Amino acid sequence: MASKYILIVYPEVHKTKIAVYRNIEPVFMKNITHPDEDLSQFKSVLDQKSYRLKQVKAELEKNSIPLDSIEVIMGRSGLVKPVSEGAYHINEAMVKDLEDNILGMHVTNLGGLIAFDLANEVGKNAYIANPVVIDELSDEARFTGHPLFENKSIFHALNHKYVAFKYSKAINRKYKDLNLIVCHIGRGGVSIGAHEKGRVVDVNQAFDGGGPFGITRTGTLPAGQLVRLCFSGEYTKEEIMSMITENGGYKAYLGTANINEINQMIAEGNETAKMVSYALSYQVSKEIASHVATLKGSVDAIILTGIIFDSSRFLENVKMRIGSIAPIALYPSVNDVEALAMFGYKISKNEMEVKEYI
Repeated sequence: MASKYILIVYPEVHKTKIAVYRNIEPVFMKNITHPDEDLSQFKSVLDQKSYRLKQVKAELEKNSIPLDSIEVIMGRSGLVKPVSEGAYHINEAMVKDLEDNILGMHVTNLGGLIAFDLANEVGKNAYIANPVVIDELSDEARFTGHPLFENKSIFHALNHKYVAFKYSKAINRKYKDLNLIVCHIGRGGVSIGAHEKGRVVDVNQAFDGGGPFGITRTGTLPAGQLVRLCFSGEYTKEEIMSMITENGGYKAYLGTANINEINQMIAEGNETAKMVSYALSYQVSKEIASHVATLKGSVDAIILTGIIFDSSRFLENVKMRIGSIAPIALYPSVNDVEALAMFGYKISKNEMEVKEYI
């Protein structure tokens, strides 16, 4: 096994991250960028699969990493059916659901599809782990306000669970013995979950649901105003969905989703940028504080994760409001690739159960 590798395939909107690990040590990492002019030729995200797959294979070949030297392939999790936490074999049933966009179209769906094709080429297995659809919600958290609607669990589960595990290990405690509030601010949306003794019993639906706005997502919108907009005749269904998931939040207010550009605008004294940033820290703080009630007042720690917390201004605005609730642990770097590598290592060593997706 010493000569065998673990391959991570992690697609994002404008790039595909790939990493090769030997056991738990990284030996190769690459961000393959996808310019807008390349992506514009595709009608949908799924149409990008062959384009990205070809580039992944080319990078491996260029760096003298034969595909048949890879023992385990881990793909970024996509929008599949709700499942419990853990690792899952990417099978035909999962591929069909990813291709059919059963819970929506997102670039994460390509992770499983590309990994599956690569694995088939060399007769290996491909896996996902802690997908975004992990569902551990309490019964009361599923209620909305009308029986035609139900709260769904779609959030940054891989990083939530990983930073919660790392924090627990750092304080020499078990994750399943702690009550934690985890706040993840990604490059798209925001997810804030109540982790009660190892289960995420409540979390905002971070894809096209609610919660705080994010870099490109609107979060919760006033329901009446949204309904009237939908029936105004000015927008198609696709345009409304794009507004909610891709063109909301910072991008809508400031015209950019680039964190560095946003921070530069704030540093240069742009009052709108400063106010939008302050408003996000306000909404995030409110959502975090609400989970004190979820956890019945017993909170062992609040974990903040995402590169936005590299901004001392943003971090201090959040700490000012929620710092008295519980100790705060900061993990600004999102290590989803490292988390997938850990799962791949355990799978290669037969140290964990791999579940079958049905």
